[in-house]
Amino acid sequence: MNYAMIRYLIGWMLGVESAFLLLPTLTAVIYQENVVTAYLGAAAICLAFAALFCHKRPANPRFYAREGFVTVALCWIVLAVTGALPFLFSGEIPSVVDALFETISGFTTTGSTIVTDVEALSHAALLWRSLTHWVGGMGVLVFMLIILPLAGGQTIHLMRAESPGPSVSKMSPHIRDTAFILYAIYFGMTVLQIILLVLGGMAFFDAACTAMATAGTGGFGIWNDSMAHYQSYYLQGVTSVFMILFGINFSAYYLVLSRKFREAIRIEEVRLYLGVILGFTLLIAFNVRDMFGSFFESFHHALFQVASIITTTGFATVDFNLWPAFSKSLLVLLMFIGACAGSTGGGIKCSRIVLMLKSVKKEMQYLIHPRAVRVNKMDGRRVQHEVMRSVNVFLIAYLLIFTVSVLLVSLSCEDMVTNFTAVATALNNVGPGLELVGPVENFGFLHPLSKIVLMFDMLAGRLELFPMLLLFTPRTWLRKL
Repeated sequence: MNYAMIRYLIGWMLGVESAFLLLPTLTAVIYQENVVTAYLGAAAICLAFAALFCHKRPANPRFYAREGFVTVALCWIVLAVTGALPFLFSGEIPSVVDALFETISGFTTTGSTIVTDVEALSHAALLWRSLTHWVGGMGVLVFMLIILPLAGGQTIHLMRAESPGPSVSKMSPHIRDTAFILYAIYFGMTVLQIILLVLGGMAFFDAACTAMATAGTGGFGIWNDSMAHYQSYYLQGVTSVFMILFGINFSAYYLVLSRKFREAIRIEEVRLYLGVILGFTLLIAFNVRDMFGSFFESFHHALFQVASIITTTGFATVDFNLWPAFSKSLLVLLMFIGACAGSTGGGIKCSRIVLMLKSVKKEMQYLIHPRAVRVNKMDGRRVQHEVMRSVNVFLIAYLLIFTVSVLLVSLSCEDMVTNFTAVATALNNVGPGLELVGPVENFGFLHPLSKIVLMFDMLAGRLELFPMLLLFTPRTWLRKL
């Protein structure tokens, strides 16, 4: 275990975070809010620890998969702890557990909140909450790869540990160039959404916060009634479209920009993702038709909620907790399906769903023709055994964590639907659940133990489970295996 390199990377991460904390500091100055010192103090603390950890470059810069997974997990924990400092220093969230919950929910792009009155928060706090979504959506370590000079062969371990999905593909021979391409697409789409929202009459501050929350598929709103505050089909429609776009594998955008349209169209998980959105939207729209004045209105809200849940964004235009059981069941199912691999969305991921369906089909064909030799293919290419193994192992770990989490949360909460959906929304990084944690409710009433369990689930879900699990494996910390 290369501890020196882990320390060095954590230091760089704190330096990046200190720079991002200057944005809400500037916002507090512009709006003349008395929380300037809270954010400036947090930035100073991050910078001080960054200088302490990075004052000496490690003699041995090499690290492997084990260090990569541990580094990512520790970086995200430190990121959350230091990111919670402004809430504590300003007194806007005085509880340590609540401040950590809010920050972890932000960085993991979950969007579950403990704040009962969002509109009472300062502009600086609202921007910081949205900014945590934007930074966490693509990954702070992916951003670091753009500015941090590391050996190219080593950085793939960081990207694999932080990027969602069963596998990570390079868009360029150099990981640094791949990270730059990802953030260039990410930044460009965010700016485009801001422009379209402003053109629709939304205030610039609102547009910036909404676009960052959409880009990271996070869902922290700046109004108590979320996107329902904007009584505009245009603004809600633009947000629906961009939620869907940010849930698509970014490799598809790279192929489109490279004019490889045929390859982009052949991506099976994108086709499944868009098909699920269309199918579920129509089913829900017909199911809730009587609750709205027209089919267009029911389709509009159904599309928004389907896009919000499958991409694990968590915005809401209506209280879908009041919808029929059939529609709510479909939304819960979408929580588990999630967006595409290589996107900013959470959940199991459509690529894994495709591979699991192919495995079921292959097994059924084997039962009919035991001697037939068949291989799983995806996008016209053979799926390696290691990928299928990782999907199966992921599902086992996922079910284990989910089951244990539901049992632990049940110790302090009697409502089964609340328990189940609270864990589902945390582990899949969705945001709202049902019943007591529905879209118009919050998580503030939960017992501290339940909040701690959900915080672990949010981090595990965002980091694809294993980086967090490795922290609790004794052999991980041995210097030599």
